[in-house]
Amino acid sequence: MPDMTLEKTKMPEQAPEVRSRNFLEVALGYTPELAEKESHRCLRCKNPRCVEGCPVNVPIPEFIGHIQEGDLEGAYKALSRANALPAVCGRVCPQESQCEGRCVRGIKGESVGIGRLERFVADWALEHNVANTDKAPANGHKVAVVGSGPAGLTCAGELARMGYAVTVFEAFHVAGGVLSYGIPEFRLPKSIVEKEVGKLRALGVELELNTVIGKTLSVDELFDTGYEAVFIGSGAGLPQFMKIPGESLVGVFSANEYLTRINLMKAYKPDSPTPIFVSRKVAVLGGGNVAMDAARCAKRLGADVHIVYRRSEAELPARAEEVHHAKEEGIAFDLLCNPTEILGDEQGRVRGMRVIRMELGEPDASGRRRPVPIEGSEFEMEVDTVIVAIGTSPNPLIRATTPGLEANRRGCITTDETGATSREGVFCGGDAATGAATVILAMGAGKTAARSIDEYIKSK
Repeated sequence: MPDMTLEKTKMPEQAPEVRSRNFLEVALGYTPELAEKESHRCLRCKNPRCVEGCPVNVPIPEFIGHIQEGDLEGAYKALSRANALPAVCGRVCPQESQCEGRCVRGIKGESVGIGRLERFVADWALEHNVANTDKAPANGHKVAVVGSGPAGLTCAGELARMGYAVTVFEAFHVAGGVLSYGIPEFRLPKSIVEKEVGKLRALGVELELNTVIGKTLSVDELFDTGYEAVFIGSGAGLPQFMKIPGESLVGVFSANEYLTRINLMKAYKPDSPTPIFVSRKVAVLGGGNVAMDAARCAKRLGADVHIVYRRSEAELPARAEEVHHAKEEGIAFDLLCNPTEILGDEQGRVRGMRVIRMELGEPDASGRRRPVPIEGSEFEMEVDTVIVAIGTSPNPLIRATTPGLEANRRGCITTDETGATSREGVFCGGDAATGAATVILAMGAGKTAARSIDEYIKSK
């Protein structure tokens, strides 16, 4: 019989006063006993709406059913057939708006903890060296994948299982893309990313690091060296700024730079060769997950941290869990506030910020109520560091060096529903095509593109 408990089984986590001083993972994961208990809350619906809400169509009732039966290897095999990075998705996927958002248990009470169960199964498989290496025989065809983020890794894994020889070209010195440089250790340990990448290597996927496509090699040169199709999954790593006075002052960071230095270069460590600026009071501009990540990193470095966001809490785009964790860790939220100028001292360093209070007016194009300045409400905020986390766009390098590759006015490479671009044999997915979005949506695009590449090569 199903367990009809209305609330999810709680996941153990570090206490706020402890975790706000370290970079260890906040959520500690289910024990086998907790996972089994939560699995029995699943009704295993005949028409599972949760699967419809998953961009990669994980067979959720099937893998949870295996947990109920104590068959964790079977659970992992069912999960990994659809998801190339389950240990990642179990941690950073916005389940509340996707699979769990469709769960019928959520009508009266809380949905099944699908993400927590996914993480448990994936972690169990990593701990016990269980891998799903089922793949078709080599078919003699080569495909190049640009970028080793979630879209690129997913596309590469799908194609490798189909029998393709796949090479992933990564600009950085480590694989993982945004999983490595963007998401902090306390949300996604880099050891997990390395292990997931290792499983793709075991499928035969090759990685070429320190290779900037559009600089080291062009897309045309990839075709010239025998690749029959190219997938572009290079993400959206170009930071946006507010274009207000003072953004060139010392002490102003893009969230991309700040997080990359902390996550990829370990700049928070005392012996780091490239230490990050130790701040006293930090203002993070923005309200998305990236803003929460930057704020929580700054908190761990000892700063007094304020999130400055021009709308109200109801409009915050960050996951509710991330907002909750940030508040628990002592981060202040200055809502309905918008900076108008960053102020500097005589040495050109940040000394403060001029801010105006806002009120919500009529909805704008995004459907959210438009923030309107309140005349005469400006005030100064004393800060020594400003982190701008208001969004990113794709780097123009690839589209600028690939003739015939079309992009929209936001700089995103245009594709059809299959991931095909305006250039024959070139496919694209993830943030490079949509602008900054979620890890799981990028993975879904990589999976779609892999099927399209298979059809394209078979039709030649």
